[in-house]
Amino acid sequence: MTLRPYQEKAVEAVESAFRDVQSTLIVLATGCGKTIVFSHLAAREVRRGGRVLILAHRGELLDQAIDKLYKSTGIRAGLEKADVTSDIYDEPPYTIVVGSVQSMCREKRLHRFRPDDFSLIVIDEAHHSLTGTYRTILDYFSTARLLGVTATPDRGDLRSLGEVFETISFQYSMVDAIRDGYLSPIQAQTIPLKIDLSGVAKQGGDYQVSGLGSALDPYLQQICHEIKLRCANRKTIVFTPLIATSRKMLALLDAEGVEAREVNGETPERGEVLSWFSAAAPGCVLLNSMLLTEGYDEPSVDCICVLRATKVRALFTQMVGRGTRLSPSTGKRNLLLLDFLWLTSTHDLCRPACLLSADPEVCDTITQRQESAEGQAALDISGETLAAAESDTVAKREKALAERLEKMRRRKGGLVDPLQYAYSIQDVNLTNYQPLTAHDAMKPTMQQLDRLEKLGFGAPATQGEAELILKQHDQRQAAGLSTPKQIRRLEIIGFRNVAKWTKNQAQKMIQRLIICDWHIPAGVDPKTYKPQ
Repeated sequence: MTLRPYQEKAVEAVESAFRDVQSTLIVLATGCGKTIVFSHLAAREVRRGGRVLILAHRGELLDQAIDKLYKSTGIRAGLEKADVTSDIYDEPPYTIVVGSVQSMCREKRLHRFRPDDFSLIVIDEAHHSLTGTYRTILDYFSTARLLGVTATPDRGDLRSLGEVFETISFQYSMVDAIRDGYLSPIQAQTIPLKIDLSGVAKQGGDYQVSGLGSALDPYLQQICHEIKLRCANRKTIVFTPLIATSRKMLALLDAEGVEAREVNGETPERGEVLSWFSAAAPGCVLLNSMLLTEGYDEPSVDCICVLRATKVRALFTQMVGRGTRLSPSTGKRNLLLLDFLWLTSTHDLCRPACLLSADPEVCDTITQRQESAEGQAALDISGETLAAAESDTVAKREKALAERLEKMRRRKGGLVDPLQYAYSIQDVNLTNYQPLTAHDAMKPTMQQLDRLEKLGFGAPATQGEAELILKQHDQRQAAGLSTPKQIRRLEIIGFRNVAKWTKNQAQKMIQRLIICDWHIPAGVDPKTYKPQ
């Protein structure tokens, strides 16, 4: 298989990362071919004389890896799962082994291999890699390099993937893929049923599924009616919190005259149900209780209904991702995402905006725009929507910053606010900073705080932010640019773009101000002044 341009970039980025680190992560949106990417990387490792172990936690992912590996590279992989072992085939030892993590973590199975048998380990759906079963395997094969692939890098329990992976070497988002024509456009339509979640308890960082099921019960009749109205010409997957919820909806949809089936972990004829859905005409509905979040590919799906309300962006993205693949042969034009209006006392519930950004402020801006639109207009999940929301959010932040600066004018002395500094030097990495690892998210060290205070900075929120501020300061200092204290003093008076001045230019203006007892020198307009 010929790699797409972004897949080629992903392969080269991983190869480059492995020159400096032992473990790295790539993030590819659902439907963008992460299996193809790691298959090509595995083939490269084999050509170098290495041996590869690919780990996954579900049977569908194991089968998919073996199939795509052969189709894309011609390499046949051995399988380690339950009572199937890779040494019972005709051609042992296999250069690539695909293993079930549940089987591989068992001591007897592990010790069939030497600790140095594999030079590269690949973890499919790497957001699961923090569990003890994966750690047991990785600790045993401790000399192997490690590659994680995922569409959803953030976890609901807030434990960072930085515990396992040293870097993120490549990212290709859903918005990128829609823009480039590799994923289906998405339209989110708000359904104004006010479903009350305020009494639903939390468990493990997310809503308790039993409570969600109870909260949905009074609305199921209306929900099924909305599905009939809005999805008559679409193939729809509905994600429910409970098997009981799916079964109740199945009866209600049948009463509405909608052709529907239900599948869950207890369904013995699962393959038959999925085959029915694949061949079914538009208007059909497949209900499932969180069974199809990973490893299920049916490109003809063009409507997703998320009734499993969640605070976990990764989970929400997985559910929506089941409908993002292209399907020209079926005439699919876009994906309709039904967005129900949930009522909750918290503001961290995932809505369609979270597909566009991990920044809560940007997401709030997008959601507010959508809900204020006349007739609850559909929301396009697109780069244009994201850019407009980011622009509005920056404007809000700048307004808030101006208010803070006004207060700072009344203060003598004091320290430079890190956010103020970020905006002053126009550094997007600082203004939009999000910790990528557990280390980055920790509080700043005493050494960092001591140095920051000597430089005139107030305390940032995290170690990663502190490290980035210090790095930017050192680069500016080496370039002879204005200092944080100079920027703050001159901006408070009203001078603009001081961050672009040299240190000497800023110092000369400060000396003039001191001579004038901090009054603006004659002939100087701070708003338009440019140093010579």
